[in-house]
Amino acid sequence: MKERVAVGMSGGVDSSVAAYLLKEAGYEVIGVTMQVWQDEDPLATAENGGCCGLSAVEDARRVAAMLDIPYYVLNFKREFKESVIDYFVDDYIRGRTPNPCIACNRYVKWEALLDRALSLNCDYIATGHYARVLRLPNGRYAIGKSATDKKDQTYALYNLTQEQLKRTLMPVGEYEKEQIRELAKQLNLPVAGKPDSQEICFIPDHDYAAYIERETGRKFPQGNFVDRKGNVLGTHKGIIHYTVGQRKGLGLSLGAPAFVLEIRPSTNEVVIGTDADTYHDTLVADQLNLMAVPKLCDGQEFLAKIRYSHPGTPCKVRLADGGNVVCHFKEPVRAITPGQAVVFYDGDVVAGGAVIRKAG
Repeated sequence: MKERVAVGMSGGVDSSVAAYLLKEAGYEVIGVTMQVWQDEDPLATAENGGCCGLSAVEDARRVAAMLDIPYYVLNFKREFKESVIDYFVDDYIRGRTPNPCIACNRYVKWEALLDRALSLNCDYIATGHYARVLRLPNGRYAIGKSATDKKDQTYALYNLTQEQLKRTLMPVGEYEKEQIRELAKQLNLPVAGKPDSQEICFIPDHDYAAYIERETGRKFPQGNFVDRKGNVLGTHKGIIHYTVGQRKGLGLSLGAPAFVLEIRPSTNEVVIGTDADTYHDTLVADQLNLMAVPKLCDGQEFLAKIRYSHPGTPCKVRLADGGNVVCHFKEPVRAITPGQAVVFYDGDVVAGGAVIRKAG
């Protein structure tokens, strides 16, 4: 009897080819698109980008028809609102810079989808992510880097659980992006030339501050730009407009380039300094999720990434009070940003990760 897999189809080329590869490998494939958009107006919804819009549904439906697989649209609006949108807004209000894709992966694309897939008698779920699911000699499951570094998506997958990984397939991780597009062309899939989605899907215009104000129904007041000694340098537009390491859009004339060092919601201040001030050799993180290793040992060495685009820096870790993790970098890293993730790599395998709370 064939094993059954529910493929999360976003309407893009990667998930479409993933469905094809799994069918060719002998699985019974079901295509699933997760309805997460919040707007009930069909015209407004259709304009949403990425995997959130009605256009994604139509593209995925056409691909499923071409592959001759069943296709469903499942409602995940509540899960997306609670686990992604509310978290995103709350973190920005707290002066952090959240990563909604990490939250969406853990709680919507995996937790909620896997639960629904099991109710449909599926054995696995699958996605079009550029990563590999590995079973290690120690018996644990982990995410491994994909065949292509420039598309590798392991950073945003560090928070998956062992149970989720055990039931996950990622066939695209064995290919280069160019190979996936070429295969889609050979199959005459209608999404073969569709561009990759670059923005946060529920904020396609990139105006995070305006979105947060609409969601909360409130205006965020102006406040002071200050230096590290507390001297007032100017007036900011509201803390939700800024992130650590930011240079552009500050509106300051200080005679030298200025950068955001810290955001202080309690005093409504944004701390400004030089580029050199943005470098630190230590961070503190919490909400640790271990993947390749069953536990962390003090002094254990990894390569750590502090954002998706960060190439990684060697570090040593130690456990601190309250379940916190302290990461000591071999050399200072730029713009350690509260709310982002620090992900630890052991070679090409994700050892685990945590949420950055502060630098130093």
